Amino acid sequence: MDITYSDIKTQNTTQLISRIKKGLPLNMFAQLCSDLGVPEKELCRIIRISPSTLARRKKSGQLSFEESERVFRISRLYDRALDVFKDPEQSSSWFKEPSWALGNVPPLEYADTEFGAREVEDLLGRIENGVF
Repeated sequence: MDITYSDIKTQNTTQLISRIKKGLPLNMFAQLCSDLGVPEKELCRIIRISPSTLARRKKSGQLSFEESERVFRISRLYDRALDVFKDPEQSSSWFKEPSWALGNVPPLEYADTEFGAREVEDLLGRIENGVF
């Protein structure tokens, strides 16, 4: 059975940390590509997985701890965008469009670091509350 983001986000924090440390299943990477409407190559660049590493992950079916953290970070932000925009298509488009509030960088690009992801999350909160 494939584990999805929805499955793991309902776990308590201790379980979630343990699951990420063990490595998330590769299907979560594929699901995120689909949700965001981006090719594997683009998401690999954002979460820093080389093509050869992705090929190895496809054989093993599992991401490393570091890759799992990055995939979970982007998945969590996408889920937050769904909460704000209430529409998967609008959420995925928002991630790919340059944002004035992020220096004209798309939120997906900005979220390639933990600090950037926090800024994207803050921006989503401001959008949700009508604060510009």
